Amino acid sequence: MSIIRPKRNMATQLRQRLQAPGIVAMPGAFNAATAKLIETAGFEGVYITGAGIINGMTGYPDIGMLSMTELAQFAGYIADAVDIPVISDADTGYGEALQVMRTVQQFEQKGLAGIHIEDQLAPKRCGHLEGKQLIPVEDMQAKIVAACNARQNPDFLIIARVDARGVTGMEDALKRAQAYVEAGADMIFAEAMQSREEFALFAKTIQIPLLANMTEFGKSPYLSVQDFDALGYKIVIFPMTAFRVMMKAVQEALTELREAGTQAGFLDRMQTRQELYGLIDYPAYEAMDQRFANLCHYQGSKG
Repeated sequence: MSIIRPKRNMATQLRQRLQAPGIVAMPGAFNAATAKLIETAGFEGVYITGAGIINGMTGYPDIGMLSMTELAQFAGYIADAVDIPVISDADTGYGEALQVMRTVQQFEQKGLAGIHIEDQLAPKRCGHLEGKQLIPVEDMQAKIVAACNARQNPDFLIIARVDARGVTGMEDALKRAQAYVEAGADMIFAEAMQSREEFALFAKTIQIPLLANMTEFGKSPYLSVQDFDALGYKIVIFPMTAFRVMMKAVQEALTELREAGTQAGFLDRMQTRQELYGLIDYPAYEAMDQRFANLCHYQGSKG
């Protein structure tokens, strides 16, 4: 057993999976433990939610308040914790072409299988909120070209997120998506579609793989993984589902603890110590530690 897992070519693994029939569902992870739960539940991939990380780690809103190096560091912890492909939110690429190149290389070195960058003007906003501003199409194309040139593994996914639907309308969103395809994007992220028909129109118009965002309480209708598969999408993400469930459960538990003065009434709603230790493979680390302790004792006794 190794403390540091060897880097695995998850980019190629994901690329091959996307060429096969069917869709890949990726729940969002906001830490490594959540990613391990996603893997244990049988999902084929993990999505790193920028909103979940910045909300959870700093208490800030998702308006670009974490630096690229901070998010890449968190993303690396998550990617290292699982043996399935991980893709990450990379906001606007954290700058113009040269900064985008560095972003790609940082995330690739951390073991990610791909990232998405969006065509918003910084500071960015959640894709389902009002007040977004877009950069010129040519500027986004330059970012995509830079991103593709920066990666070391050609299988590392460069996903272009199109935020135009809620700003300039569906026609412009489709034109932008096609321009990003021409610039070399591997996949298009059709953000904040407002009907099944709009998702379908993207799938009919854009001839490269598509990613759908199935977030809660946003502008998009609730479609299932099977629905998106039928429409022809290749990835569907559920960015904040686990985070929102966790926050609601913790809020309710804390309220009960404050009122009752004891946690005894909701032990059945907790992950047990044994379940946590099993998830993080605690016994294996303990056994390894003991093995080295015994080895040191043996070497000492020989001296």
